[in-house]
Amino acid sequence: MKFLVLLLLGLLSLCSAHTDFFTSIGHMTDLLNTEKDLVTSLKDYIMAEELKLTKIKQWAEKLDQVTETATKDPEGFLGHPVNAFKLMKRLNTEWLELENLVLKDMSDGFISNLTIQRQYFPNDEDQTGAAKALLRLQDTYNLTPDTFSSGNLPGVKQKASLTAEDCFDLGKVAYTDADYYHTELWMEQALKQLDDGEESSIDKVLVLDYLSYAVYQQGDLDKALMLTKRLLFLDPEHQRGNGNLKYFEYIMAKEGNKTGVSDGAETKARKGRPRDHLPERQKYEMLCRGEGVKMTPRRQKRLFCRYVDGNRSPTFVLSPTKQEDEWDKPRIVRYHDIISDDEIAKVQAIAKPRLRRATISNPITGVLETAHYRISKSAWLSGYEDPVIEKINRRIQALTGLDVSTAEELQVANYGMGGQYEPHFDFARANEPDAFKELGTGNRIATWLFYMSDVEAGGATVFPEVGAAVYPKKGTAVFWYNLFESGEGDYSTRHAACPVLVGNKWVSNKWIHERGQEFRRPCKLSELE
Repeated sequence: MKFLVLLLLGLLSLCSAHTDFFTSIGHMTDLLNTEKDLVTSLKDYIMAEELKLTKIKQWAEKLDQVTETATKDPEGFLGHPVNAFKLMKRLNTEWLELENLVLKDMSDGFISNLTIQRQYFPNDEDQTGAAKALLRLQDTYNLTPDTFSSGNLPGVKQKASLTAEDCFDLGKVAYTDADYYHTELWMEQALKQLDDGEESSIDKVLVLDYLSYAVYQQGDLDKALMLTKRLLFLDPEHQRGNGNLKYFEYIMAKEGNKTGVSDGAETKARKGRPRDHLPERQKYEMLCRGEGVKMTPRRQKRLFCRYVDGNRSPTFVLSPTKQEDEWDKPRIVRYHDIISDDEIAKVQAIAKPRLRRATISNPITGVLETAHYRISKSAWLSGYEDPVIEKINRRIQALTGLDVSTAEELQVANYGMGGQYEPHFDFARANEPDAFKELGTGNRIATWLFYMSDVEAGGATVFPEVGAAVYPKKGTAVFWYNLFESGEGDYSTRHAACPVLVGNKWVSNKWIHERGQEFRRPCKLSELE
């Protein structure tokens, strides 16, 4: 519009400067040509506006379909990790692109509304976090980029796919962290989709630039050289590509190895996942996939199901509850149909407005803080807040025989996309004397864990030390002791919440402490009793 106004002003100033144009056909012809140019410019402007409007309409129709589907079953829709990632990406990146497009027009109402709503949008950190969650799921469940990109995940209700640009963005997130293993995987997937003819805003040259460098960083000079030559075939003047070609050829000549991967000093780290802080990573991830469970048939025969009345509790004498042995050492039991759907809905309703990023207790300072290995949102609920919470607390006390008056509040946690809690102990070890000092109730003697949702795929509770895996089942709860009767910690209870692959995981737990249990669970002299 500004261009058109300037053009009109220029034409008017030209006419005012030469008021005798009508006296000469030649001059009039000039005016006709000017007007034609003006009409051409006007058409270009209209075409540009129509193109913008067409793009906006296409965006609206696409989002209308997505939101129509999503709002029918929000949790099911967001339970698919690709949908969750693409929601982060749309709101953080693509809506910004739409904003810039609309700003070229005078849509003040929309822009004002978008500006107001932007404060609630995810930011770059959120989008990066969502991308890393996908990478985490990829590793834990041994999934290929193609499996993710096609949306063929187990238990999915609504299939979603990744575009070449999505794959490129995931590769860039890994690249930023110098994670060249995942960079290579996702750049190769982006390149594959482009080679298959997918239309995209990114081009092969850009993908090959990242891919060749990632391959080089992992020591595969032959492949890096091949990819660089392909890049230069597409763009012979690519400055960095030409520089890399000379450098790679120099290194290979220097090493005297034209056909294999160079082993010289110039070579970077070998291929593979980045080194990890977690010593039992392999065992943990195998258990999450349902592999490596160490329950023998002989031990299996010693596991039973039974009805229990909670030590003759009035609540359960007339209506005993079902208890199942999940594991023998440490002893883990599951209670079936122990929390109703109505109670779950009430607990979730109270917790949802208060959900915040879950924290851990710093083993040195005792201060609560967030950690990269615990990714969920949680809220703490007290018994006095609602009769349902108090009723649940009394139920736990009746079935465990332990005093819950010194227990921590009921913690409600929601594990969304890639949500996890890596292997940890619930109890404080000998080198963490101040972990629960502020509570003044001693160590965490036992853990009670409610499963308040089913999970389509992933989300198991695993115990890497003993090779045990317990799977979420709505309405059930599992219970185990963290301490021996001597008060010493049972290190076999080290456990983890596996990443949620597909679905939405809700749990609530009660950490029961030592104080008040002196006569309910008397101390024994033997350290391991």
